[in-house]
Amino acid sequence: MELQQMDVKTDFLHGYLDETIYMEQPEGYVDEKHPDKVCLLQRSLYGLKQSPRQWNTRFDSFMQSHGYRRSEYDSCVYFKELHRGEYIYLLLYVDDILIASKDKKYVLELKALLSSEFEMKDLGEAKKILGMEITRDRVKGTLTISQERHVDQIIIWSKAVSTTVEYQIR
Repeated sequence: MELQQMDVKTDFLHGYLDETIYMEQPEGYVDEKHPDKVCLLQRSLYGLKQSPRQWNTRFDSFMQSHGYRRSEYDSCVYFKELHRGEYIYLLLYVDDILIASKDKKYVLELKALLSSEFEMKDLGEAKKILGMEITRDRVKGTLTISQERHVDQIIIWSKAVSTTVEYQIR
């Protein structure tokens, strides 16, 4: 199984707006000749409450237009049957993407497709996502997901202390 990772740069700026939204001129960019004019937004911006939804709608439309189906069990998972029971999977969490397939060729094709539409950062083989560390041992054929650092942080934050316990409690 190949497991690769990508990051969408400026994800929220890729969304198209369904409604008319005006905003004041941004500080530092005010037109001195027309300081009272406002800007008509043509795309989503960070901080706009519609931005996450618009980004997800655009991404979903793009994936489905290329033959990918969205899982009915988890709306962050897309998949496509390549041939006779062989699949490629994509997991999207805001702007973090994992791509999995048995054949690296299909992973690379999907990465190229995504990069042709969105500004992407190719992170290569998956090492860490959503606070989980991913370790692969190709010789043993294993893939391990761990949250050891997260557990260590919880122990530190909880300020655990040693206590004695009586052995003969009845």
